[in-house]
Amino acid sequence: MQGNPIFMQKAIALATENVTSGRGGPFGAVIVRDGEMIATGANLVTATNDPTAHGEIVAIRNACTALAAFELRGCHIYTSCEPCPMCLAAIYWARCEAIFYGNCAADAAAAGFDDAYLYEELKRPISERRIPTVNLLPEQAIASFDAWRAQTGRIDY
Repeated sequence: MQGNPIFMQKAIALATENVTSGRGGPFGAVIVRDGEMIATGANLVTATNDPTAHGEIVAIRNACTALAAFELRGCHIYTSCEPCPMCLAAIYWARCEAIFYGNCAADAAAAGFDDAYLYEELKRPISERRIPTVNLLPEQAIASFDAWRAQTGRIDY
């Protein structure tokens, strides 16, 4: 599968402009469907005090709003850098059909954005993770899933 260099150039330009304008980090993303740019996003973590406002996440949110949909089936994402674990998961949840990236994770690490520890953390058993993670009240929490399963008008995703 080949991507369109024009859309990658746009993602790279968004990333660079985001830095030079002082708005945020060097990450930009473009979402495309049927050869048409649906939405863009740039890293807004520091501008919005939102640690989830990565370029890909912002682009996904914008695309879902533009399409009035919670899935992006048929869409491709062009991102200036290989997605971090959070963004990769969001891309999968959004059901994008292809990912094209410019810089790789090693390039990001060399620039001070090292996500390697996140990949390692995900491999650890829950009991060995750096942030204590404790299963609490599972007997009560299951009621939410029971209610979901019983809901006749639900929209599965």
